[in-house]
Amino acid sequence: MAAPRHRRRGFSRRVQYGLFAGYVVAIVGILIGAALLLVARLDPRAFGTLRGVVVDAGAIFTGAGRVGVDAAHDLGDGIAAYLDAANQNRALKEELARERRRVIAARAVALENARLKKLVRLTEHLPAPILSARLIGSTPTGQRRFATLAAGTAEGVRPGMTVRSPEGLVGRVYESGLFASRVLLLTDGETTVPIKIVRSGQAALATGQGDGTMEVRALIAGGRPFRRGDLAVTSGTGGVYSPNMPVAVVTAVNGDRATARPLADPGRADFAAVYPIFQAPVADPPAQPKP
Repeated sequence: MAAPRHRRRGFSRRVQYGLFAGYVVAIVGILIGAALLLVARLDPRAFGTLRGVVVDAGAIFTGAGRVGVDAAHDLGDGIAAYLDAANQNRALKEELARERRRVIAARAVALENARLKKLVRLTEHLPAPILSARLIGSTPTGQRRFATLAAGTAEGVRPGMTVRSPEGLVGRVYESGLFASRVLLLTDGETTVPIKIVRSGQAALATGQGDGTMEVRALIAGGRPFRRGDLAVTSGTGGVYSPNMPVAVVTAVNGDRATARPLADPGRADFAAVYPIFQAPVADPPAQPKP
């Protein structure tokens, strides 16, 4: 007797096993979610440890993805450089000549500053970085902006510490696993950095907008305190960020507010330095006159 042409779905063992596996996975997922909610509610410290484990695990996949992105960027840059080699060579020669003149001027200024510091016996107390680590990934879009740092509590990295690249401030450590950490970037909507404008010394606040830019607001309303091209650095007010770290450049001005773009690009930076949480030095009390 010939087999029927159209068999019902229930006669397929493969389909039955697939449905059963789907139900099992769904039930297990619900149970795990409920367990995580209970742990977060009843034991926040244990839940924080679980988040650290997730950060460590995610760092492995993030690092692999970063390698692929870097390879694609390098390939594109290589093709563009090959097609435009003559123009780039001429531009690089001109830039090299300009940079030589700037280096000579900078050396003269550095020597003069060193001489003046010796005259006034000025001592600078700048924090030293705890370590340098590799940035292995970052979120390019979205309201929340994070980067992954290949260093964690095993190397002494703690939440709140400052992270900067050679170009400028990247952000601060948001949470740490054992071998990796998440860095809250400057452009995240929850980031606010006390800054000052180098040109005028104007104090302001820079807040992340979640779109790759920052909004700069003057602490004193009124006037036009910003100009396009102004450089903003950390002021050190309130602690956390050490003073005079490059932050951003103003790109647009609207009254007493401005839009700025961070100098550091975590998507292109390979390494970053981690600094301890800055604490402003306490001034010594004035000496009391002797009776």
